[in-house]
Amino acid sequence: MTDDTLKTTVLNAAHRALGARMVGFGGYDMPVQYEGVLAEHRWTREHAGLFDVSHMGQCRISGADAISQFERFVPGDYQALKAGRQKYSLLLNEDGGIIDDLMAGRPDHDGLFVVVNAGNKDEDFAFWKANLQGDAKLTVFEDRALIAIQGPEAAEVMIAHEPVLAEFGFMDTARLMLFGVDCFVSRSGYTGEDGYEISIPNADAERVWTLLLQDARVKPIGLGARDSLRLEAGLPLHGHDIDPTTSPVEGALTFALSKSRKEAANFNGADRILKELADGPSRVRIALNVKEGAPAREGAEIADMDGNVIGKVTSGGPSPTLGRNIAMGYAPPAFSELGTELKVIVRGKPAAGEVVATPFVATRYYRKPKTV
Repeated sequence: MTDDTLKTTVLNAAHRALGARMVGFGGYDMPVQYEGVLAEHRWTREHAGLFDVSHMGQCRISGADAISQFERFVPGDYQALKAGRQKYSLLLNEDGGIIDDLMAGRPDHDGLFVVVNAGNKDEDFAFWKANLQGDAKLTVFEDRALIAIQGPEAAEVMIAHEPVLAEFGFMDTARLMLFGVDCFVSRSGYTGEDGYEISIPNADAERVWTLLLQDARVKPIGLGARDSLRLEAGLPLHGHDIDPTTSPVEGALTFALSKSRKEAANFNGADRILKELADGPSRVRIALNVKEGAPAREGAEIADMDGNVIGKVTSGGPSPTLGRNIAMGYAPPAFSELGTELKVIVRGKPAAGEVVATPFVATRYYRKPKTV
């Protein structure tokens, strides 16, 4: 897409005023960096980073049939999800491939509030419009921005504005008045750090963005650092690490398959997914420490120790936190055991790699202490 055809978020002028370097992403003109990816990555790890993620899709699926209809296309148990909670899930096609990955929760009692990826949102919304039945209704929120604040100081920053946010734990969500306006708020994060996501009316987004940046602990962070942070957290990026050909089993996302849903087998692609769970898939997402040479980027070949190509890298780059190169990609299950030595072909040269566990860097989500 050209600069003339890219969409903009309501915060576009604010990014440019801050000197952001802008790039096209998901069909939008977005900030990739302000002062540099490395500095922004480290700031988020040490303080609080503020992200504009308004390009993502926000919607509500409401009505008495909302949850039962939603569950036709995702493998998570949303019937049992309590009000005030959200969970990660996967929108599946009839073959069990991942149309998109998403967050869906119950911030109030009116169905589900769902956030989907920017590049897929038009397809997702069209899919639901065509397939939801009964009285399930899709409402797309075109008039809302989405801001994320992430990092070890993010909670302190937000609690100063709204003390009730201290009561939130990981994956809690609510609809509440925040900054004087009606917001949907959740506590999770795509960076591996603790933090909040705030869905806010467009008319108030720049005011709140500017207000949060007045706190010395907060800096604006671009998509470059967002990507390196999510890679360190071992989280997949749709369109790269997972796509409509990838099953949840291949994508190492079986945690998103609820036990009750597997037993009922009443969601898109259940036959394929259950077969792969029983017999094993032909490929699986793996994580690699790349021990030498240049970073292994998307498309680099993965080979066994005899030089036979067995897969490809889907995400990779330097880890600012670890000080070494890391990558994710796909290989046959026989090569997925932790400690397996492999080679990554970077610019025609083989580099030593080792299969490791994810996350590469330990996540720091805040989980509330369990009550007896």
